[in-house]
Amino acid sequence: MSTSILLNSRSLPGIPWEDKPAGGRDEVMWRFSGNPVIARDSTAKSNSIFNSAVVPFKDGYAGVFRCDDTSRRMNIHCGKSPDGINWKIADEPIAFIKSSLDIPDSEYKYDPRVVFVEDRYYIIWCNGYHGPSIGMGYTFDFETFYQLENALMPYNRNGVLFPRKIGSNFALLSRPSDSGHTPFGDIFYSESPDMMYWGRHRHVMAPLGTESAWQSTKIGAGPAPIETTEGWLLLYHGVLNSCNGFVYSFGAALLDLDEPWKVIARSRPYLISPQKDYECVGDVPNVTFPCAALVDGDTGRLAVYYGCADTVTGLAFGHVAEIIDFVKKNAV
Repeated sequence: MSTSILLNSRSLPGIPWEDKPAGGRDEVMWRFSGNPVIARDSTAKSNSIFNSAVVPFKDGYAGVFRCDDTSRRMNIHCGKSPDGINWKIADEPIAFIKSSLDIPDSEYKYDPRVVFVEDRYYIIWCNGYHGPSIGMGYTFDFETFYQLENALMPYNRNGVLFPRKIGSNFALLSRPSDSGHTPFGDIFYSESPDMMYWGRHRHVMAPLGTESAWQSTKIGAGPAPIETTEGWLLLYHGVLNSCNGFVYSFGAALLDLDEPWKVIARSRPYLISPQKDYECVGDVPNVTFPCAALVDGDTGRLAVYYGCADTVTGLAFGHVAEIIDFVKKNAV
């Protein structure tokens, strides 16, 4: 498998990995046989652990995990792992040090992403401040965490930072929403010179109709975009409003490297949809929600962490080059 398609991806020889099962369907992505990789009760007080973010860190991996506790408070916890599969997640939520004393307290925190940019690990989450907004912070060591100003006003969700600047500015994807369970949603792009003041807002893409029904109600960015010679590879979730409620699947798109609000190609079929028991049965049935992706620059292997039924965390695998081919051959 050629890896020349990848740009700026580090070697990850210990990336979590399992070969595609023999004799099955010819799927572009396949699930870890040990799913769920993180159980709902992996901390002392958790009701559920899902929609979480993982990055390479030192000789292993670290992450920020959505842990809803048994009073159903939504918060984010730090976790570490030697192999990306066996995790130790802190029992208590992250205690952020505010970069300014007048930063408002969070009513809740959920659905984090973690992205390394330049010299630190930025954490982006859905932050409760008069409704959902985009909270931001950073850490250098996954021991001490600092909170920044909210990036955008309510209502907004699915904040995803690019792993490098676009031109001279930081770049962010988000999905403007409402205060509830949002029956709509497009992906937008924003830029900032300093991680505080955000502007240059651009529309990226909208839900589709019956031609691709899995993404017909709303869409939202997933893990940090992956830089390739073909463009930014973006995994994103799409939602179908079925007779039994929302169904969350995920697919992929290619965005222009220099102007990422321009879509090069977007897949008509999904990559992963709720099909396994742990994806279909839980606190919110029928959800597969990607938040993190690990890439090995030597092999092009991809490991994606995704929330399952808003209850547990799953792991799926694929090859970057094959996913890009899939997007281009099956473009809307």
